[in-house]
Amino acid sequence: MLAIVIVSWNVKELLRRCLTAVKASLAAGNLAAEIIVVDNDSHDGTPAMVRSEFPDVQVIEAGANLGFTAGNNLALRRLLQRPDGGPEFVLLLNPDTEPVADAIPQLVAFLQNHPAAIAVGPRLLYGDGSLQSSRRRFPTPLTMVWESTPWERLWPNNPWKRQYHCADRDPHRIQRVGWLVGAALLVRTAAIRQAGLLDERFFMYSEELEWQWRLQWRQPAPPPPNGSRSESVEVGSQIWYLPEVTVIHHEGQSSEQVPVGRHRYFQASRLLLARMWYGWPAAALLRRLIWLGYQYELVVEALKLALGHRPALRRQRIVTYRQVLDALDRLAIM
Repeated sequence: MLAIVIVSWNVKELLRRCLTAVKASLAAGNLAAEIIVVDNDSHDGTPAMVRSEFPDVQVIEAGANLGFTAGNNLALRRLLQRPDGGPEFVLLLNPDTEPVADAIPQLVAFLQNHPAAIAVGPRLLYGDGSLQSSRRRFPTPLTMVWESTPWERLWPNNPWKRQYHCADRDPHRIQRVGWLVGAALLVRTAAIRQAGLLDERFFMYSEELEWQWRLQWRQPAPPPPNGSRSESVEVGSQIWYLPEVTVIHHEGQSSEQVPVGRHRYFQASRLLLARMWYGWPAAALLRRLIWLGYQYELVVEALKLALGHRPALRRQRIVTYRQVLDALDRLAIM
């Protein structure tokens, strides 16, 4: 009935905690599931740890760092190609998560009790217990300029970000959303068969956004969700947020190992999405604005370094931003 797919890269200790919590959550609801760990060529002994401590967990060794998207697809293809048709539901779970109590059985029960629902996700909490923003509307071009870019620091509470993060809606009630952060996302397998797998042009970041759009509208190239259409899409959405279900998410533990790569993949994914939904001119303009944002950050860090404020941190960020700027200059928007 249920398969759980976890893509892992050099986070052995977090993965151990994740698998322990997953098993406890399944036991709390007396729910059986097959668990698949896709290891993206970790060098910390992850495959050996899983096989030794969790012998019933399947391990797929990718042989290279395929990224989040292709790593998940590696497991999804095997599940969908099985003679028995595969599981009814698939839970994509980050290795830096810990389901709390019977979180997984509750998510499964929701899809069982709501046949029209395509996917469902829990409330995410940081390790300190604070709420992590995980509900989203679909982005507009202005969202892409102001949300999670260097310009956001100049206007952190801008209206495009607030709308994107559903800040106008109560995070403590069940609700339909445009899409959910993919750290813990339970999806109906039938919807995956209709919409297709994750788009592997996204190495990581934005892949779950684009995928959840396709999961709902089941078109190979759906129209961009902007303007008034974004609101109508949200009303008709069958992606659900369940705040009474909790998963702890120690965010970014894999990507923090490569800060330059994190910036590069994040912005490259945004630009690819902008090109797909809004066209080449919009993507080119967005790249220029993002480039100018990093130039601004570089100037700020240089000034702080000149004033002697935390020089080691300033030098590290200057190196990072220079490398990101170089990557943006060389980036081809596919």
